Amino acid sequence: MSQKHIFLYICTFLVCNLLSAQQKTTQKKPITIGESVRFQSKILNQERTLNIYLPESYSKETTKNYPVIYLLDGSMDEDFIHIVGLVQFGSFSWINMLPESIVVGISNIDRKHDFTYPTNNKKDKKDFPTTGGSEKFIQSLEKEIQPLITKNYRITDSKTLIGQSLGGLVATEILFKKPALFDNYIIVSPSLWWDDESLLKLNLVPFKQQKSIYIAVGKEGPTMERVAKELYYKLNVEGEKSYTLHFKFLEAQDHGDTLHLAVYNAFEVLFKQKK
Repeated sequence: MSQKHIFLYICTFLVCNLLSAQQKTTQKKPITIGESVRFQSKILNQERTLNIYLPESYSKETTKNYPVIYLLDGSMDEDFIHIVGLVQFGSFSWINMLPESIVVGISNIDRKHDFTYPTNNKKDKKDFPTTGGSEKFIQSLEKEIQPLITKNYRITDSKTLIGQSLGGLVATEILFKKPALFDNYIIVSPSLWWDDESLLKLNLVPFKQQKSIYIAVGKEGPTMERVAKELYYKLNVEGEKSYTLHFKFLEAQDHGDTLHLAVYNAFEVLFKQKK
């Protein structure tokens, strides 16, 4: 064997040993920010998934209870991760924007079904052929999802709902019809044009508990901007004032990117005022 071949053999041997050593010393493990819970909904007749973020202190401070933030469009590939990031950041002790909170992301199967009530508008029916399931979705939220969270996690009585677009539509429906389900409502870019804006014509159910309501919309076209403002005006004029009400027009954002900044702003105004 020539010296050249011996040298190449030694180099190859050393490189293989080095790679083997690196593989042994390099460890990989998944990043965990919470847990995914599946349950069989008898009301919806479906298996549904909840993505649940638990604060870092949850496993350490075993006597502590936490507020809950319920997030519509809460799938892993929707709004769950970036909203959880805001909650974690906002609850850092040096930021102190909001208390450490559990986030319950409600994953979607058919949001166009779950987030809309029946419509008489022909175009709505054509564009949303599976429309009209919000009543049962709200029932599941009240009678299955909230009790599941209460039973399995250490929580306080404070409950916040976040919904955008069609999620903002059903969040408004809950506020009007079942306001006691949540204490804080963050309603972003609500699709209140649905069914010829019929939801805006409903009379408000009296609120028995104090609430905080935050409404936001971006530069999303005349109809979206108008109906969001009309929701604010309706609550401002017709309501019994047993709530704090906030409105924000985010002129630099559009329908695609309004939610993140709106939720950050909502956390500032809704939770800082309660300290």
